[in-house]
Amino acid sequence: MLPPGKLPGPLLRDLLDRYATSDPAVIIGPGIGRDAAAIRVDETALVIKTDPITFATEDAGRYLINVNANDITCMGATPRWILVTALFPEKHTTPALVEQSFASLSRAASEIGVTLVGGHTEITIGLDRLILVGQMIGTCEPDALYDLSRSESGDAIILASGIAIEGTAILAREASAKLSGLVTARTISAAAGLLISPGISVIPAARALQSAGVTVRGLHDPTEGGLATALAELGEATGLGVDIDGDAIHVLPETREICVALGIDPLGLIASGALLAVVAGSDAARAVQAVNDAGIPGARIGTLTATPGHWLTTSGRRLPLPTFAVDEIARFFAEDGYRSR
Repeated sequence: MLPPGKLPGPLLRDLLDRYATSDPAVIIGPGIGRDAAAIRVDETALVIKTDPITFATEDAGRYLINVNANDITCMGATPRWILVTALFPEKHTTPALVEQSFASLSRAASEIGVTLVGGHTEITIGLDRLILVGQMIGTCEPDALYDLSRSESGDAIILASGIAIEGTAILAREASAKLSGLVTARTISAAAGLLISPGISVIPAARALQSAGVTVRGLHDPTEGGLATALAELGEATGLGVDIDGDAIHVLPETREICVALGIDPLGLIASGALLAVVAGSDAARAVQAVNDAGIPGARIGTLTATPGHWLTTSGRRLPLPTFAVDEIARFFAEDGYRSR
């Protein structure tokens, strides 16, 4: 049986090769490491994305809006509209839960200028938690679209913000009972607050790069499977090798403390809030400066190489980039039980 989480890359690649269809209006279709699809309509590119929220229940609407908007942004487009499918669990759904879910969606959407235009709601047999699925649409000019396949050997990999912000916030909110005996209440509170500050939106970092006058080949939004999975997807999307400096990766203190307490590797922990950017190697310093000037921690963490392979060098040791068949948060919930609060 397949484990929870993303489909294995080889399986998904084979399915896309055999079943994806083509249309002359499609500018960018499905592929591993591609954050959304792009379709030409007259002189506009519609950028379309769908993504669910399956781990978080508290303020789930905020997660949903931001993870979909992040992927639209990573294509070079502006998020505009969203449809939401809300599947409420039987025996656990109250009018208050429904109200909270709509309020969460509305608040998060208004913060980034996205309009909720429709969707579907139901109370679903067999669910034990709320599931939200978003379908977001953004727009840009076709020439403004990013495409990681244009990347070149020697391009720099920039990381904006810390890793595993989303996973840290989810663990603090959903597994607080487990954590209370392992870390301080202050750490749990600070970690839960990461959802709001610095938050899980990559839009500020993306806009800083867009306005910096640097050559951006493409952006990628680390989500399920963490930074390590996102870097492997980056290699897949660019067709190049990936060489990473692990010592340059920013890990927040709350993330490090909670991961140590729960036996979780932050490199494999769901990571919305971080942004990977591929820029021309000669523009790396200016790209990092632009991110830092926007008040966001940024660093060059690696380079794309002509030599195949994904490598991570930490404290002078060069090893293959770790792989995670299952996101660390899914593994934790499966081993510990989801309803931890």
